[in-house]
Amino acid sequence: MARILVTQAPADGRQSETALFVARGARRMLRALGVSTLSELPLPSGRRADLVGLSPDGALLIVEIKSSIADFRADTKWPDYRFHCDRFFFAIPDGIPAEIMPPDVGLIVADAYGAAILREAPEHRLAAATRRQMLLRYAQAAADRLHGLVDPDMPFEQ
Repeated sequence: MARILVTQAPADGRQSETALFVARGARRMLRALGVSTLSELPLPSGRRADLVGLSPDGALLIVEIKSSIADFRADTKWPDYRFHCDRFFFAIPDGIPAEIMPPDVGLIVADAYGAAILREAPEHRLAAATRRQMLLRYAQAAADRLHGLVDPDMPFEQ
């Protein structure tokens, strides 16, 4: 029996090329820091976080990717993400002025190959019940996605 292993999930079509590059660079940098990430994780609020990271100490972080000034200005939902993480970051490409980003969140500048943290995100620890809910959501999504790589016919909701 032949075994096929897909090494990369296909793009879902919601993100621009710039956003995909920023996500890739941010994920590479976070992985180098020991942070595991999932993209497009549905949150309990019904929103979908661009990147959710789990650090070695169990802290949860959310990275919201903004591919342009217009993308940032049109987004009014990002404050809700703070209720689902210990630290919140924006990740932007080099062309967006850092000065327009809110000063009370972390800031990452990224391209397709890597990223740098320009400003650390302030910590606001999650309540225990919210942390448990988010960790379960993260673990279940990771397990389902891994299963989907070896069994592409497996039906599951994201």
